[in-house]
Amino acid sequence: MKVSLRAGERIYVNGAVLRVDRKVSVELVNDVMFLLEGQVMQASDATTAMRQLYFIVQLMLMNPTDVRDATALYGQHHAALCAVCESEEMLEGLAAIDELVGATRYFEALKRIRGLFPVEQAILAGTTTEFPFQAA
Repeated sequence: MKVSLRAGERIYVNGAVLRVDRKVSVELVNDVMFLLEGQVMQASDATTAMRQLYFIVQLMLMNPTDVRDATALYGQHHAALCAVCESEEMLEGLAAIDELVGATRYFEALKRIRGLFPVEQAILAGTTTEFPFQAA
């Protein structure tokens, strides 16, 4: 896989942070877990349940040698989401995410979570006809 980076951009590869000083293309010739800087969520941006799930899975990807605590947190958060969610689209997405995380396919899980951000936003804004989250 070939990744193009701009000057000053960072890439997170198997827990290492690399920053380039000029425009460069990097070819990843073996199986690695990576995130581009633009895909990294800061803790302060994890303001909704799905964004928190994203942040937890991101931790698993960025520090693959020590995922025990993040895995436990993921399990608790994922279970809580499934318990309160009534939306079929969200439940199907959460099931797919759980399969991906279970297979350590964290990057694909992050993509799937990002795809659910608009669904969650519509739910929170009340612009959906479904009621996907039960009252606590």
